[in-house]
Amino acid sequence: MSEEKTPVYLILGATGSGRREILADLIADGLEESDRAAVLLPAGETETAADAVLPRVSRWEWREGIIFAPLPLEATHVFFVVDGAKNPVDQIEAFKIWLEAQGAEVARVLCVVDTQLAEKHPPLLAWFEACVHFSDVVLLNKREGVANKWMSDFRAHFDKQYYPCVFEMVRENRVKNPALVLEPQARRMSHVFDAEQDWIFTNADGDEIDEQEENEDGEDEVEAKPEEDPYFEKLTGGRHVKQLPDISKYLPTAPKGA
Repeated sequence: MSEEKTPVYLILGATGSGRREILADLIADGLEESDRAAVLLPAGETETAADAVLPRVSRWEWREGIIFAPLPLEATHVFFVVDGAKNPVDQIEAFKIWLEAQGAEVARVLCVVDTQLAEKHPPLLAWFEACVHFSDVVLLNKREGVANKWMSDFRAHFDKQYYPCVFEMVRENRVKNPALVLEPQARRMSHVFDAEQDWIFTNADGDEIDEQEENEDGEDEVEAKPEEDPYFEKLTGGRHVKQLPDISKYLPTAPKGA
């Protein structure tokens, strides 16, 4: 992590999954007394009891795909909670732009999984896959009544694809080692927040080649372009190639916080 840039933790997960309660525990037990934390909550989500114990809470607004919020002044750690009823990929794209504009950097991306919601609605697996793709740590919450087999299958689904992120169980909105969860070490599949951009090299036929590979006759043109995250790839009309289910259709109808 850079000493000059403010570290920002991005918090993913569905509305009502317990993100704010877990966040309160992480801040209380995972930071030093001298640290000054601040929390940015989405304007579209209602207040919860946990908000009262969160430090320096302010709201960020989502207007036409752009994030509006100032970076909290004098904060040593900022926690940015996404709107859990909207598409996480759209918000991550906008968050990356906002982050760069603020002169800040990602410390870690955390994802809280409401396992009861995920078990009840199998079509949501694609939504959670997207969140896990961008995450360094995945916190499995609300496990009461969830079948052990489902939990094992959920973990195995990502283990088989060699996801590097860490999976942790949450009990009563607490994790075993909050400081370890907040350790600013990248373990995510995605490279969108990496300091150094990866590049893809292609020849005149459009075939991907190694960076060091050269054509012996020197006639082929080599094109270099930044590697694009698969979840950021878009069709001609602007829609993402990877479409996610609308999670708002699966959430309880009563207004709930994060």
